[in-house]
Amino acid sequence: MRSLLFLPVLLLGLAGCQDALDSVSNKVEHPLPAKLVNKMKANDMSTRSPIMMRIFKEEGVLEVWKQKGNGRYDVIASYEICKWSGKLGPKFKEGDRQAPEGYYRIYPSQMNPNSSYYLSFNMGYPNSYDRSHNRTGSNLMVHGACSSAGCYSMTDEQVLEIYGFARDAFKGGQEYFLVEALPFRMTPENMARHRDNEHFEFWKMLKTGYDHFELTKRPPKVEVCERRYVFNQVPEQENMAFRAAQACPPAQVPQALASAHYSYEKSWNEAFNAAVAKLDREEARELAAAQKEAEREAERAEREARRAAEIAANGGEPTANPVVSLFSAANPLAVLTPDTETPPVAGPASAQEAAEPQVAEQTAQAETGVPVPTPSPLADEPQAGAASQDNADKPFWKIWSRN
Repeated sequence: MRSLLFLPVLLLGLAGCQDALDSVSNKVEHPLPAKLVNKMKANDMSTRSPIMMRIFKEEGVLEVWKQKGNGRYDVIASYEICKWSGKLGPKFKEGDRQAPEGYYRIYPSQMNPNSSYYLSFNMGYPNSYDRSHNRTGSNLMVHGACSSAGCYSMTDEQVLEIYGFARDAFKGGQEYFLVEALPFRMTPENMARHRDNEHFEFWKMLKTGYDHFELTKRPPKVEVCERRYVFNQVPEQENMAFRAAQACPPAQVPQALASAHYSYEKSWNEAFNAAVAKLDREEARELAAAQKEAEREAERAEREARRAAEIAANGGEPTANPVVSLFSAANPLAVLTPDTETPPVAGPASAQEAAEPQVAEQTAQAETGVPVPTPSPLADEPQAGAASQDNADKPFWKIWSRN
């Protein structure tokens, strides 16, 4: 009954969500929500100022950054990625269901208002870097419908806003916007965690562009030469071009940025080395703990094997525990010497029987010349404080009891 009562509420919520999208008569031109417009105004941003986007796979986040009046960018919206396929690392070939990583330019022609996944834009994979490494793939999108086969998938509500940001930026005159698709936020701690990954050198190359943006809060100028990404390179001659598979032309990073990046890298490397040392210590402790546990398991297994062998040797019956047998018996000494019979208690003897030992002792003394002790005449008399005859039948722990 409780489930049935809840069902109409659930259906109403889903219907309301669907109605919100169905009510968008022209989703391509649907304006951004007032809350975002007000946020842009409060941060000195125009609705048509340029944008850039950053994607972080591990964190599952897509960020929209927008240019402010001073030319620097600030994040204006952050969306949880609904789905992305594959694992950390770049895309290599068609059909590997791997979401790409790298720097991608999005031009107006890549926007798809008629997408089968509500709205979308093509990321432009493979770019010149990907092609220089013979990587293949097609139709790699950021789209709605929360479904992914190598793409970055958002909900319809999210992609409606993301599409709106791009649309307005293009209307403001932006030629293209940059999408940085990264495995994770490239902090010293994250890079240290993934230092043994096969793609670590590739990520170090991407990190240079990430660093430049962190320093300047402006999208880096991305080029490809010698089959690698280069960032914010200014060629010595204006007419010199960057060719993906050819040698890089003479160029350099502006001095101010180069100096800032040098200092940034120095501090970053110190933090990275500290993070690596910390991880190494933690791994050493975990390894030592695992070895100790393995030793304990081996000891337990050895004890169980010995026990099983003893039972097998005893015809399948568990062997007796001597400690248990000792305290379960009335006379523990009988347990320790099971083959020794308890001598009978001597009763009253006749005068002839009592005299026989004396005669034997005198005979032995006469034959050997060795004096034989004579029994005390008081031996048969009861001694003060001596235990009564009844004590012979008591367990040893009750002999000294008063009762």
